[in-house]
Amino acid sequence: WLYKKYPHFFDDVKKYSDIEIPLASVMPSVTPVCFGTMYTGAQPEVHGIQGYVKPVIKIDTLFDALIRAGKKVALVTYGSCSLSKIYLEREIDYFHFEKDDIIEVNAKAMELILSDKHDVIIIYNGNYDHVMHRLAPESKESLAELRVNCHVYAILNELIKNNWSSHNTLVGFAMDHGCHEID
Repeated sequence: WLYKKYPHFFDDVKKYSDIEIPLASVMPSVTPVCFGTMYTGAQPEVHGIQGYVKPVIKIDTLFDALIRAGKKVALVTYGSCSLSKIYLEREIDYFHFEKDDIIEVNAKAMELILSDKHDVIIIYNGNYDHVMHRLAPESKESLAELRVNCHVYAILNELIKNNWSSHNTLVGFAMDHGCHEID
């Protein structure tokens, strides 16, 4: 609904997107459950996370398929985010920053793009999510963070376009769940 209500906020994303795919969150719509489904394709009762807990997922994942295909994967995260916990114990290059700040995450993502040593780079920018849960989805602070994420997406796309021209690339912008008003 945010995308439909504030389409101009997503201009930077749309500029670099050839296709839009409508998605629905699994329930319960909480981050570890949703990230479990996003990277396994499995329902919560199959991947094992059915609430706000963060165990390592043991079933086959997108990461496992990429590794089997000989791809080098990097996962860039910060804080106590679910992605930094539920996909551990795999042959992935993990870059985790304890500080709850996207600046280090985005700098590392840019560094990884420029170094061109990975086939897949997953970047967690949870700044909008964090502020939205605290202050509501449409607070001025939340919407400002959403705009930051969209601008960063455009910057990353430009880096990829200018530095990975010899690669076939797929760049995606995906939220792990919808957002709701705070009770």
